[in-house]
Amino acid sequence: MEKLMKPAEYAKELGISRQAVYAKIKKGILAAKNVEGKLYIVVDKVIKGETPKQTKGTDNKVNAGNGTKKDYKALLQAKDETIAVLKETVVDLKESNKQISTTLRGEIDLLKDAFHEMRSLYKNQLEYKQAQKHEEAIEVYTEDKTQEEWISVKKFLKLEGIKKEKQQNKIKIRLKKAYKNGDIRLEKFEGKIRLNMNKNYGDILN
Repeated sequence: MEKLMKPAEYAKELGISRQAVYAKIKKGILAAKNVEGKLYIVVDKVIKGETPKQTKGTDNKVNAGNGTKKDYKALLQAKDETIAVLKETVVDLKESNKQISTTLRGEIDLLKDAFHEMRSLYKNQLEYKQAQKHEEAIEVYTEDKTQEEWISVKKFLKLEGIKKEKQQNKIKIRLKKAYKNGDIRLEKFEGKIRLNMNKNYGDILN
């Protein structure tokens, strides 16, 4: 009946790492068998003269020199195989890290684009709201002025029947002076002085 050993037990028996044992299985140096979902080494079917640790006895003393040399070579081979496995693992890890870094950079770029797009939309909405508020303020101001019957200086002079240019200029100067002094009967709208027709301007006309 064939003898089976767990990879860990076989590695301990030979004094090598488990990675080296799996590498030997992969390369076909060791025969392995799957039993009930678990991997075992087939000890009596070791390929290429793999030599497990020998038991104590007379034969060991006779072949001590040869056994030591074989064990030494086996250890060196196992060491080289372990190093090869580790190198392959490092290469795989580097490739995985490279793929992860590329994916992360792509995700970061997408987040940046989304952020800039959202900021642009927010900016446009803010500007639109500010423009609406400005228009509403102008409408309210215009409506208030209309209700109070605010008229231009030109219309005021016409209503008062002041036609002479010299007299008109005199009234204009008085109105400007009154506005600068804070006369509440006067307001400026769109850069021009307006007069509230609900007020009396006898002091300016006389």
